[in-house]
Amino acid sequence: MTIACFKPKWMDEEIEMLHESALKVFRDWEAHDEKWRENGMLDREAWLEAGEMGFLCASMPEEYGGAGGDFRHEAALIYAQSEANQAGFGGFLHSGIVAPYILHHGTEAQKQAWLPKMATGELIGAIAMTEPGTGSDLQNIKTYAVKEGDDYIINGSKTFITNGQLGNLIIVACKTDRSLGAKGVSLIVVETDNAPGFERGKKLKKLGMASQDTSELFFNNMRVPQANLLGTVEGLGFAQLMQELPQERLIVALAAIGAMKLALDLTIDYTKERTAFGKPVWSFQNTRFKLAECNSQYIASSALCDAAIEALVENELTVQHAALIKYWVTEKQCIVMDECVQLFGGYGYMMEYPIARLYADARVQKIYGGTNEIMKELASRFM
Repeated sequence: MTIACFKPKWMDEEIEMLHESALKVFRDWEAHDEKWRENGMLDREAWLEAGEMGFLCASMPEEYGGAGGDFRHEAALIYAQSEANQAGFGGFLHSGIVAPYILHHGTEAQKQAWLPKMATGELIGAIAMTEPGTGSDLQNIKTYAVKEGDDYIINGSKTFITNGQLGNLIIVACKTDRSLGAKGVSLIVVETDNAPGFERGKKLKKLGMASQDTSELFFNNMRVPQANLLGTVEGLGFAQLMQELPQERLIVALAAIGAMKLALDLTIDYTKERTAFGKPVWSFQNTRFKLAECNSQYIASSALCDAAIEALVENELTVQHAALIKYWVTEKQCIVMDECVQLFGGYGYMMEYPIARLYADARVQKIYGGTNEIMKELASRFM
């Protein structure tokens, strides 16, 4: 059983084919899922396969090795990934968050050097913003960079970094002038392969997303060329972050849509097959009513995100709207997951069942990309 929803206007035949192709590949990855969860990260080969299939940097221009698409193509891939229950794959961050920073703010030399290798999976992108003592308070980060000769010397630490173990091209938010607050923040791109002064901490054990390599990162007098400053002027980092965060927050919401769809499909199938008191669980009115409620929340969330995708492609998605969409959709995601687990009964609590993993994976959605409390605070400033 697959729940139906309105086909969005932005998903033309070409994008639909991309979605179906990616969905098949990501579903095939299920064979590796247990190993990846035990290891706390995907195999490097999965990234290379994604690159070979054209699933990385789909919205980057062809002149920089990308597929020449736009955010609609990224959205189709995010839906496919989440519908296949591959929340641990950091491709959405690599392609939809890190690559756009380089495209929109990087120099021509930076784009030529990094984007083609990101498209193949040779370089895996990460962005290091959060620190142990700052959370969502990016103005007060402590990591800093000072000039020495033609280089920056970076010192500091980051935590909760997606792609932290496999990432070898990391955008680091740091202070290039510690006296200026937000105006002293710059973004410096760090190439980590065989780089002295760079150290990865342990893979962090999380409540969910077990196969996603979330890590601590340490910079101890790490020497980076000044040419790796994103753009050409120091102090623009905070503005660059604010410009790109609406897309990041929409990406979080899109991942929620695919996960909700999968949870509903699994639960409808299960309740129609599972019997209690001599009849299918589906036959109880409470079951049908609960799933109808969940389906309405999925449809409403999908429609909201479809409108946001179209707005983003037209450069019309505002900061406040992206914040509210991220907040609202991830709240609905967690409600739907909880109801679906309840209908699975005891089996819903067993990690061998995909619904349990979907439930665990969903909880962080209300936290990362800016907590939902921050989303409401941000949106209220525009009211």
